[in-house]
Amino acid sequence: MSASAAAVPQMGRARGFLRVVMIEHSVFALPFAYIASLTAMFVEEERIDWWRLLLVTVAMVGLRTFAMACNRIIDREIDARNPRTASRELVTGAVSVRSAWTGALIAVVFFLGAAALLNPLCLALAPIAVVPMVVYPYGKRFTDFPHAILGLAQAMGPVGAWLAVTGEWSWDAVILGLAVGVWIGGFDLIFACQDVAADRAHGVKSTPARFGIPAALYGARVCHAITTALLVWYALATHAGVFFWTGLVVVAGAFLYEHAIVRPGDLSRLNRAFFTVNGFIGIALFVCALLDLLVRGLSPA
Repeated sequence: MSASAAAVPQMGRARGFLRVVMIEHSVFALPFAYIASLTAMFVEEERIDWWRLLLVTVAMVGLRTFAMACNRIIDREIDARNPRTASRELVTGAVSVRSAWTGALIAVVFFLGAAALLNPLCLALAPIAVVPMVVYPYGKRFTDFPHAILGLAQAMGPVGAWLAVTGEWSWDAVILGLAVGVWIGGFDLIFACQDVAADRAHGVKSTPARFGIPAALYGARVCHAITTALLVWYALATHAGVFFWTGLVVVAGAFLYEHAIVRPGDLSRLNRAFFTVNGFIGIALFVCALLDLLVRGLSPA
């Protein structure tokens, strides 16, 4: 470790690591894990188990943090060649690779610890959840569809959250997981459109780089139409009430808005579509799902 790195206060390193993993982006997947957890609690005992909910939160944030750290570490050379990502902390040296690996290992220990405290099945399946998180960064080196690997990784969240509560397999959770995976894979297609020139120049694989921006945006629309259909299926399977259905209407409207503001010839509002709209979708559906469960009899006590 260099003297300058050693001189950085520990809190400064922690803040730097949190910037690397973009901890605030947990808003994308965490709400759906909560929907699965709370629905499972409603089905089981009609009350919120706050301890389990806390462990689900630790597990989700821990695994996502590990995944983002691995992604940034593995991709740092690719990031250095892309003007959009050349200022990232691991590229500039603001955060060392050693610090990033340390943070990643701490995060995965929290994930495995939470899984162990939840139930034996969660602990047994935990290593399986780790695999796609490590494979995804390499995906752009061997396939034009790394977005599908990301979707698969994210689809495991609701399934794992349901298992955390019941210790049993649930096809309802699989439906919700597929909805999340297809949704995230779809908006990753949109996000990747901004890197087409850099990806083609440096041999980085992605659907937009291989097939073009119009095809990628069309694929994203198809993904989000499938997501909507899967959420409708989930609502029917879990006998959701009026609040959840209201949330689905809001989500469908958000999808329409997202695809209206991003066009092949105009990517100027891509960040609004990616960050703002998709963050809103997760939070809005969670709030509606929570209200629905409370009205149907889920007890906070």
